[in-house]
Amino acid sequence: MAVLNDDVNWDSWPVEDYLAENYRELHPSDAAVITHHSAFYRALEPDGVARSVEVGAGPNLYPLVLASAASRHIDAVEAGASNAAYLERQLSGPPDRSWLPFHALCRELNPEVPETLEESLAPVRLVHGDLRSIEPGGYGLASMHFVAEGATEDFEEFKEFCRRFVRCAAPGGHLVAAFMENMPTYRIGADSRWPGCPVDTDVVTEVFAPLTDELTVDRIPSDPTLPDYGDSGMILLTGVAAARPAG
Repeated sequence: MAVLNDDVNWDSWPVEDYLAENYRELHPSDAAVITHHSAFYRALEPDGVARSVEVGAGPNLYPLVLASAASRHIDAVEAGASNAAYLERQLSGPPDRSWLPFHALCRELNPEVPETLEESLAPVRLVHGDLRSIEPGGYGLASMHFVAEGATEDFEEFKEFCRRFVRCAAPGGHLVAAFMENMPTYRIGADSRWPGCPVDTDVVTEVFAPLTDELTVDRIPSDPTLPDYGDSGMILLTGVAAARPAG
């Protein structure tokens, strides 16, 4: 039987192992994501988005830094207790210095990113909840990184999470996302096991095309400097939330 999102104890997400494996240094794949997303954000008016949301924020700070160039307020929505506790520490005190190279690259590629990491995180508010708790249509921009395909083993649930993600944005609202490509069920650290739903660019395009306008879907190859989780790279998406059907 496929593992569904509600079958998993997300409160026990191994934050320190995850950070050690992925974010204590700036890997080429994340530099590629930042480069791609910076072009997206440079096309937006500085501070032109009243409210943005980062869906399933986890302990990853660079999507929040990227959004700070265009957003006056950012909700970082996170359900897991360990991830939320990490975010609270980063937002309330000096953030980990390991995020400084990420911030520096974000600002180099988009000078509208605030000058310091602390200033970039100042618009962020932690919201305890998951994708299903987010107000539909409440945001001018919705962002999601490595969430829907890593939250379930069931393809129908993956598609539902993608639909809910798009509905976070008001019609005409901006969308930016990243997915692990062909991500199987995987391990972090010594013995923790987490669900994966393998998807590729064709699948992501098929799921999002009916929901969006101005859809772009790109990919970057697997990064040999990261642990081998079984994926084949990353999928990068931008678009605009389509108008809701009448009724």
